[in-house]
Amino acid sequence: MNGAGTMPQQDLLRPILRLGVNIDHVATIRNARGGDHPDPVRAAEIVAQVGGDGITAHLREDRRHIRDEDLRRIQAATSLPLNLEMAPTEEMVRIALAHRPHAACIVPERREERTTEGGLDAAGLHNHLAPVVSRLQEAGIRVSLFIAPDERQLEAALRLGAEVVEFHTGEYAHADGERRAVELKRIADLAALAVKNGIEPHAGHGLTYENVQPVAAIPQLAELNIGHYLVGEAVFVGLEAAVRRMRELMDAAR
Repeated sequence: MNGAGTMPQQDLLRPILRLGVNIDHVATIRNARGGDHPDPVRAAEIVAQVGGDGITAHLREDRRHIRDEDLRRIQAATSLPLNLEMAPTEEMVRIALAHRPHAACIVPERREERTTEGGLDAAGLHNHLAPVVSRLQEAGIRVSLFIAPDERQLEAALRLGAEVVEFHTGEYAHADGERRAVELKRIADLAALAVKNGIEPHAGHGLTYENVQPVAAIPQLAELNIGHYLVGEAVFVGLEAAVRRMRELMDAAR
């Protein structure tokens, strides 16, 4: 703030980058032994207290981490917007319509995978996805598609009328050297193209303290969704400190 109590011009022009925290793996730890500890709802409350902008939770077909009742409890415990990651199945659509999260991020899902291994084939699945997107939007749910930073997939998202795309950053996160620079440029180019076409770009998967800043510096990105790394760091420093540090790094990159 300057002496007149107004925001400096450079801060007015700097786009805000939101941090969505995926709390799935708090539930993974809980489920490893059964019972109700650690409680993902407590994680959501901590995220709200320390500057997180949203909660992401993936309700998988096999309920390996987040469970149905967790969604209701998370929504009751915090006013942060809930981003429900979901496969485009009839069961998940019914659940989304019952809970009315702020956003639904449609992701690919295979039972045998450990985590989401790549982006959704929005182009190849257009006819299947179109009614899913429409039903969610008619209920007032913002629809996001989790896709690779690929022009064909972005064009499909545009045809489907998705408000948001979340770019899968796994290829960037697992690359190094020149290959990482190539993947970063792909994300940046597709984020700019998304904005040009009226779609809000987000990004996530595999982001850490060490690799987040080049992605966070992409000015068109509106939100990063980060989960596994933060829950892992929380084992050593606590969730509050882990989220605060990620927030600091993201803000510094902007």
